[in-house]
Amino acid sequence: MKFRKQQRNPQYGKAKRGFTLAFGKFGIKAMSPGWVSAREIEAARRAMTRYIKRGGEVWIRIFPDKPITMTSAEVPMGSGKGAVDHFAAVVKPGRILFEMDGVTHEVAKEAMRLAEHKLSVRTKFVSREEE
Repeated sequence: MKFRKQQRNPQYGKAKRGFTLAFGKFGIKAMSPGWVSAREIEAARRAMTRYIKRGGEVWIRIFPDKPITMTSAEVPMGSGKGAVDHFAAVVKPGRILFEMDGVTHEVAKEAMRLAEHKLSVRTKFVSREEE
């Protein structure tokens, strides 16, 4: 582990950056705050790319850079902070999580719907036509 263990920090407020589509025509926008783990991001990416059969292009707009620590079960209090268990991306409402281009509106909507089921935050499908 190269960096020190991070504190949890509050999860309120809206996204200050990354709230507009920058690369593709379609995207998934977060509607609630939370942590999205690296496993969730990979599961959502796989669901999308499998549905579009490797046609089109997918951009991941979040990166899991927050170390989440866990202590093992039945450890008494006072034994310090636990070891790093996994990594997560901090997501605030309005943040674009994924973008897609090179496919039709219907294909993109269904691929994003499959990906939304893999994420632990409430999301919404957005497109350039709606903005």
